Order: sequence, then C-alpha cells, then structure tokens
Amino acid sequence: MRQITDTQLTQFRTQGYVVIPGVLTDEQTAAGRELFAAALEKEPPEDAHVGHHFAWPRFEDEPHPLLDFYRDTVAELAAELIRPELGVDAPDFAQIAATIPPWSHRPGAPHVDGVSPLGPDGTPFTFSMLAGVWLTDQEELYHGNLHVWPGTHLRFGAYLAERGADALAELAEDTSGAPYPKIELGEQVQATGPAGSVLFAHYLLGHNIGGNTGPERRETIYYRLNAHGHRDRWRDVVTDPLVEFRA
Repeated sequence: MRQITDTQLTQFRTQGYVVIPGVLTDEQTAAGRELFAAALEKEPPEDAHVGHHFAWPRFEDEPHPLLDFYRDTVAELAAELIRPELGVDAPDFAQIAATIPPWSHRPGAPHVDGVSPLGPDGTPFTFSMLAGVWLTDQEELYHGNLHVWPGTHLRFGAYLAERGADALAELAEDTSGAPYPKIELGEQVQATGPAGSVLFAHYLLGHNIGGNTGPERRETIYYRLNAHGHRDRWRDVVTDPLVEFRA
C-alpha cells in the first residue's frame, strides 16, 4: 500500500484535500469499474440523462463487495491521515457517483454535506473526511472533476468556533441547494489526477460537482469516513478542524 508523504499530509491539513495517485493497480481499477456498473444496474439513470447520477448502496449485511473494495484499496491509506490513537471506522455505505457527458455545468458556490436534511435530533450528519476512488481519468479539466475551495475547512472551522457548532445546523435553512456559510472562499480549483487515484477531502472543505465535457462517463466511488468516536465529539471537531488528524 502506498504511504502518504509528509508533503501530502501538509497539503491535506492546509488545503483541506489531497489527491494520492497510483493507489489502485490496473486490476483493482478494473474491478472497481465492474462494481460501479453493477451498482448502476440496480439504480440506473433515466434514458438520455446527462449530468450527475448517484446510487447509495448500504453495507447492512457483511460481506459486501464495495466494503471489501474499500478495505483493499483505501482503508490503510485513510488511517495514515487520522491520529493513530483514534483509528478509522469502516464506512456503512458508499456513494456511486457518475457524471454523464455532455454536461457543461460550472458550480458557482460550494456546499457542505449532511445538513439537509438534518438528523432526527436536529443535528447534522458530520463525518471526518471524504474518500473518493477515481475509476476514470480526471487529468484534464471539466471531465467531471470535483471543484474545491482550498483552505475553506479552516475558515469554516473558525466561523463555527466563533458562533458555536450548532451554527452548522442553521445551514439547513439555506434553500439554494448549496449550503455553506458566508466566509472568504478564495480560489476555486478542480481536483485532477489519473484513474486509480484516491482523493481525501476534509468534511468542512467547500466543494461541489463539476461538469463533464469529456468523451466518457466520470466514475467515482465515495466513502464517508469517521475517526473512531467522531459522533460523540462532532461539535469539538467542527470547531477545531484538525483535531482528528495527524500533525
């Protein structure tokens, strides 16, 4: 398993995301594409659909091939970002994310996951970080790349530290479809890299779906990962964004 370098760890901490190339072998990438296709067969897009399409297979009964795939490709690498005394819980579902061309969408603003809808107790569904397994090339721009706003995880954390963690739930009132606080966003960039890469992104990082004007469907499997005990301390985590991560 490839190890995360000090430079990559620093990028994750300061920018809020990092792309690790060459994580999957060609055989693993091919196997992932088979799992991706099988999941879409169960929840297919409509005929002639373009744009994004998601499926959400849950791991209610082990074993599950997508959970096995996570353990084979992502688990050890994810643990290198989290403080070792915490460890990483296994995910309980995956997101099958397809972006079907031609779709010239350009996101104008970021969002944060898990605030719409809120949980039954009125709290958001926070997590530690997002892991995206890239099964198709995203080396060129506007090929379904994820758009990110580097450093917003820290500015968002400062916003919540000032107002209190429950200010995160207030974003559920945003009806724009892109809930995110009015903070300094900075530069919008597209994450790039070859098939077989893995992207890690901090929960609070501003991000959004990009369009796809390339020749093929963009295929990514996302896993939402929690450091062990995250749900018990989520308020502390969102007001101190690096507390769960290695220094």
